[in-house]
Amino acid sequence: MMLPERVQVLDSHTGGEPTRLVIGLETALLGQSMAERRLYLREHFTQLGAPIVNEPRGNDIIVGAWLCPAVDPSCFAGVVFFNNVGVLLMCGHATIGLVATLAWQGLLAPGTHRLETPVGIVEVTLHNDLQTVSFENVPSERYQADVPLRVADATAIPTASITGDIAYGGNWFYLVENHGLDLDLTHVDKLMSATLQIKAALREQGITGRDGAEIDHVELVGPSETADAKNFVLCPGNAYDRSPCGTGTSAKVACLAEAGKLRPGEVFHQESITGSRFEATYRRGENGEIIPRLTGSAEVVAETTLLFGG
Repeated sequence: MMLPERVQVLDSHTGGEPTRLVIGLETALLGQSMAERRLYLREHFTQLGAPIVNEPRGNDIIVGAWLCPAVDPSCFAGVVFFNNVGVLLMCGHATIGLVATLAWQGLLAPGTHRLETPVGIVEVTLHNDLQTVSFENVPSERYQADVPLRVADATAIPTASITGDIAYGGNWFYLVENHGLDLDLTHVDKLMSATLQIKAALREQGITGRDGAEIDHVELVGPSETADAKNFVLCPGNAYDRSPCGTGTSAKVACLAEAGKLRPGEVFHQESITGSRFEATYRRGENGEIIPRLTGSAEVVAETTLLFGG
């Protein structure tokens, strides 16, 4: 598989985190479902995904959104998300960026719509300003609470033994509060070192999500002066999330709900390491599952033609 010589993309910005929407190649990913199309992009990532988001045309923090025709007739479109190292299951900030970008193009009107992703259908609401987006995420859960972890490098984390919650919000997270670190943008190098150590320790000690799923996100949680909590999130490509992380906020909401610290409909404000914020609530589904709803905003910042080949 090869990309055409010219690929059109639209870049947006969601609370500090970029999204790159691929347009004009909607039928390029083959498969009878969004999950199959995700696998197709994974199999051909070197030829299709990596050249779009990586250098020299991109960088390690860009998340790609590959728009596809929906399989489910109730959805306006489907999407496969990917980053600098591969495909993602879901991405909250990129969902907000995608919807705001389609609104900027005049392709989506204010109101509630259904978007098909590899992990299920997500209900999105575009507000009247065409930049604010709410979305009801896939069911989220706290899989295990207070899971102990030994961290080898004492210089990265003040304590050699920590505990964290394993939770799912569209991706798998290990959320840590007793890390002893200052969640401030000036300490990014130390926070990166700590979360990389945690990620390595999870792999070495065989700690996983449900059914052996890899925990590919690490989330440090701490207090905030302007929100209910502040986070620092390490993403799968070993870059940190500049936004509050949509799937990470969903995972945090699931943990708070299971701990009895957040009631259905109660508002939770999550601050990112850069100071941006998402607003979150949740409801219980028919079987008691936790269904988070997040609100954030995005704006289009670039319309670009990427050049490949001769």
